[in-house]
Amino acid sequence: MQKSVGIFIFNDIEVLDFCGPFEVLSVTRIDESKRLETFSPFDVKLVSMTKDIVLTKGNMKIIPDYDFETCPKFDILIVPGGMGTRTLMYDNNVLDFIKEKVKEVELLASVCTGSLILANANLLEGINATTHWKSLQRMEEEFKNVIVCKDKHYVEDGNIISSAGISAGIDMALYIVKKYFGEEVSRATAKHMEYPYLEENKRRIEV
Repeated sequence: MQKSVGIFIFNDIEVLDFCGPFEVLSVTRIDESKRLETFSPFDVKLVSMTKDIVLTKGNMKIIPDYDFETCPKFDILIVPGGMGTRTLMYDNNVLDFIKEKVKEVELLASVCTGSLILANANLLEGINATTHWKSLQRMEEEFKNVIVCKDKHYVEDGNIISSAGISAGIDMALYIVKKYFGEEVSRATAKHMEYPYLEENKRRIEV
């Protein structure tokens, strides 16, 4: 049974924020020796406010699979970051969507400043979380009830995982692979990507 994953995309999203986790989860295989004959245990889809083409930072054009109205139930929801979060963290449609989805998912994750959206949706109250290093002070000042972690690539607290900026989303996604399918599968995924697999105690705080 595949785990369904939704990645929220929006205008001015940071490309690697969503492409990093997308790559990790989509190239995962349970049996590396059968890579060409099998599919990923994660079914990854992109969801946006509308079905319009999304322009990333750098003007990559992305077509979402779903809009808010047609979005199905996911097991995992990932909220990336980028300049677009500066306005979206105050957009009631986005906040309502995230708050509704968190009732359905097993796991909620953020990359970079995506955690600011979660914080403004009051989903990080009393939660250990992190964000891009340039936004750590802002998170600390604006969201007094968030326990801001400043020295970790990703932080797990309950069913919420947040990662630091941009490339840290790859480390977080590899941890998600491990969480669901074990370290051997996660390491094989990193090796396939030719990405260094760093030890968790250097990357993570778990509460």
